[in-house]
Parts: sequence; C-alpha cells; structure tokens
Amino acid sequence: MFDVFGSVRGLLKLDAVCIDNNVFRLHYKATVIILIAFSLLVTSRQYIGDPIDCIVDEIPLNVMDTYCWIYSTFTIPDRVGRIGQDVVQPGVASHVEGADEVKYHKYYQWVCFTLFFQAILFYIPRYLWKTWEGGRIKMLMLDLNGPVVTDPNKVERSKLLVEYFRSNLYSQNFYAYRFFFCEVLNFINVVGQIYFMDFFLDGEFSTYGADVVRFTEMEPEERNDPMSRVFPKVTKCTFHKYGASGSVQKFDGLCVLPLNIVNEKIYVFLWFWFIILSILSGLSLLYRAAVVAGPKLRLILLRARSRLSPQSQVQVIAQKFQIGDWFVLYQLGKNIDPLVYKQLVHDLALRLEGKENV
Repeated sequence: MFDVFGSVRGLLKLDAVCIDNNVFRLHYKATVIILIAFSLLVTSRQYIGDPIDCIVDEIPLNVMDTYCWIYSTFTIPDRVGRIGQDVVQPGVASHVEGADEVKYHKYYQWVCFTLFFQAILFYIPRYLWKTWEGGRIKMLMLDLNGPVVTDPNKVERSKLLVEYFRSNLYSQNFYAYRFFFCEVLNFINVVGQIYFMDFFLDGEFSTYGADVVRFTEMEPEERNDPMSRVFPKVTKCTFHKYGASGSVQKFDGLCVLPLNIVNEKIYVFLWFWFIILSILSGLSLLYRAAVVAGPKLRLILLRARSRLSPQSQVQVIAQKFQIGDWFVLYQLGKNIDPLVYKQLVHDLALRLEGKENV
C-alpha cells in the first residue's frame, strides 16, 4: 500500500510561507491528495485484482473480459428480488430486448482518469493565486519568521516594512481582490464538480450519499442497496460472433466487477467530502464579503492577529488602510514572529500618525 501512495508524499509537506487560509488549503492540498490517491488505488491490481472477470461458454475468458471492458456491461434495474432464488444478483436476470429497461455501465473505464482530472481542476485556483501572488509575502517576511533575530536586524527590517507600506499605500487592492477571486473559483469549482460527477454517474451522485445513509437505517427485508444499483458487482454482457454457417450467434455472459467494491466506497466518501467542502467554501465567501464590506470586522480581525500590540495603534492602522493594505498586513501576521509583528504595528502606527520619522 505504501508503494501505491508513495508518489503523493510530496504533496503532504506544509509550505514555509502561508499565502492563503485553511479552507483554501482544503481545496488544493487535502482534496488534490485524496483524488490522486483514489486514482492510484483504482489502478492497483495487486489490491483489487482484475477489474473485470466474465464467464460465458465457448468464448475464451480473456477475449470476453476485454470485449466487455471495452464495450460496457449492463443490468436490468427492474429485476430485483431474493438473491439466489428470484435473481442471480440485483439487476441480473433474463430480459426481453425492447421491452425491459436496460442500463449500461460504461463509467468504470474512466474513473481513474476522471479522478485525476478533478484533482487538476482543484489545483487551478491555487496555481493562479501563486502566479499572481508572485512571492510578495515571502519577500516581505525578510527572514522575520524565526524568534532568533538580532535586535538591530529586527529594527532595520521593521523599518523596511514600514517604508514598503508607506510607499504602496492604497495601491494593493488589486492584489487582495485577486485572492478573493480565487476563493470564488474554489466555490464554483467544488459545486460544479458535484454536478459533473452527477452527470458522470447518470444522475445518481447528487443523492448517492443520502441514499446510502437511508439504506443503513432500513429494515433488512426492505433494503435496496443504492451502492449495488450505482456500482453493481455482477452485470451482464452480450457477445456476438459468426457461427460455422455464417449466422450471427449471441452469447450472454455474467461479469464480476471487483473494482466496484472500491468505487462504491470512493464515491460515498467523495459525496460527503464535497458537500462539506462546498458548505465551508460558501461560509468562507460570506466571511470574505463581510470583510470587504465591513471596516469594523477588519479592525476586530487585525486586533486578534496583533494581540500583543496596543489597541489604539491597531485602530489607527485599520482606519488608514484600505482592504488591500489590510490584507497584506494580515497575511504577514501569519508568517512573522509575534514580537516582530508587534514592533511593525508600533512603527507603522507612528508613521501613519506622522509622529516619528522612521
């Protein structure tokens, strides 16, 4: 198992410089790791075995397996009953062509590719923000993120930061709005992917997790397993070939899909994960809208970030700063040492009040 997931270890490392927030990291780090890990899992035959095994008389098994994998299998959704008595498996029974509803299952060839594609989509907002951010916060940190910094260096670097904010005052709004735009992209992406997976699974994903929870609460005799309906483990496959006289012969086979044992669990987890992530992203957008529209909220947040500084100095900064200046200062507070940040707030407040020429 370690060999399978070893390739995603590099994604687990934390960045030395924080340029976003926890909800943002759930998108480009946690979700990307989950999707790539699942993509690798569904391609690992040593844990799942062959993705499909079909049984049919007079046709070589390897030929039948390849044919049914390429051209899909099917079930009869209306044929349910007691396994071994009424039907072989739910959805697996004799049927009349043109009279019975037939549901074809083609998705299983594309699960690994789809999961990987989804991981790429989740990383795009992060890529855009990292490109637009351009290493600004890392540059402004000036190695002040460690507690071991000599006093002359602290004072000199704090002066450089104060000068940066003075010379760039009111000119950093675009920087902040780019980050806010990436947060909106995160929300649009996760909601859009819920609809995408619903389309991928023929309209079954939107209620899949809720159906599974409801299934576990039903009485045994009333149960109709939604996981078996969406991800059947046994299906049918029809093979046609020419007979000795040149007539077309039809062969019905049974196919076992061990891969769906994994797929059904993957998509149950993804249903809950995407619902939770979309809710958190929506709340994050509401919080961001309140930050943009509410100077008082920005003051409260800056006070919480610079809790070692006098509140009067924080209030001076909050009154003078626009959203972009506030955002850069707030992001710096996540990365530099609290004592250095206290000095920065002190020097910055004095400079904004014009009381000291630093």
